[in-house]
Amino acid sequence: MRRTLLIWLVLAAAALAAFALALTTGSARLGPLELLQALSSPDDSLAGEIVMRLRLPRALAAFAVGGLLALAGALMQVLLRNPLADPYVLGLSGGAAVGALGSMLAGLGAFAANLGAIGGALAAMALVFVLARRDFVRQHMLGVLDASPRLLLTGVIMAAGWGAVITLILTLAPDAKLRGMLFWLMGDLNGAESWAPALFVLAAALALTYPVARDLNVLLRGEALAHALGVRVAPLRRLVYVVASVATALAVTTAGAIGFVGLVVPHALRLALGNDQRVLLPASALVGGTLLLLADTAARSLLAPQQLPVGVITALVGVPAFMLLLLRHPGKA
Repeated sequence: MRRTLLIWLVLAAAALAAFALALTTGSARLGPLELLQALSSPDDSLAGEIVMRLRLPRALAAFAVGGLLALAGALMQVLLRNPLADPYVLGLSGGAAVGALGSMLAGLGAFAANLGAIGGALAAMALVFVLARRDFVRQHMLGVLDASPRLLLTGVIMAAGWGAVITLILTLAPDAKLRGMLFWLMGDLNGAESWAPALFVLAAALALTYPVARDLNVLLRGEALAHALGVRVAPLRRLVYVVASVATALAVTTAGAIGFVGLVVPHALRLALGNDQRVLLPASALVGGTLLLLADTAARSLLAPQQLPVGVITALVGVPAFMLLLLRHPGKA
């Protein structure tokens, strides 16, 4: 437990350092004293307006979205026992994107887009379950009790299908909305002021999944063994899938489609810290939030005042990082 607390404290300190960097970096750079003054007396200076109205809400949104994506990826990788499983591979983000883009195309507001994304993610997960159910029933009769490969393959196929629907929506979208949709699909935290729902869902997701972390450790050994040891597999699977779906939906609606966070962060932490979910789940949320916060800081600072899509930064970092993991740990990746 002492080692676990030390890991969490180090990761929390890294997150605070990333917040400080995000609040002081940008077109107008701030020093440490200016940052402290802006946080203590936000109405007395221009720096206070910049920090409290522009940078802090965006930083909180970036941290919440990164934490949601990494936590969802960690849950999916554990449940399917496959390091390639993440919300994007399984089609959750595709369903959420279709729901959100459909609401945008219809001219509905931000609240409707959020509801559409949540509904799309849940619909995507329901479709994956329905299509994989026959194989699960067959394996249950054989006593195997493991539908993970079928679920993963079905999710990959559904992700391709959602991608086709997204392309259709973009084709039908008027020119006035098309640029915003495309930028949103590449990941965009510019103007992301609705950080509170994402941060609340992140805390709720951790509160719901951490108590079952020990059961998830048992589930890693296989569903048949988990059943034999008294783990209620079916309710556990439903809980994890619903939490991952809602987490992905909130992440997509807050910042658009941002890849590689849910794939690389849990995989890297598993190689570094081991596969104990009692350590891994909170660590994934902290590291995912910190990583996306740093990526967003780079996205709005590298070519300031022009801003890059944060999804471009995560892809440029995620691809070589994942390849490096594969090369350094060929037997574990």
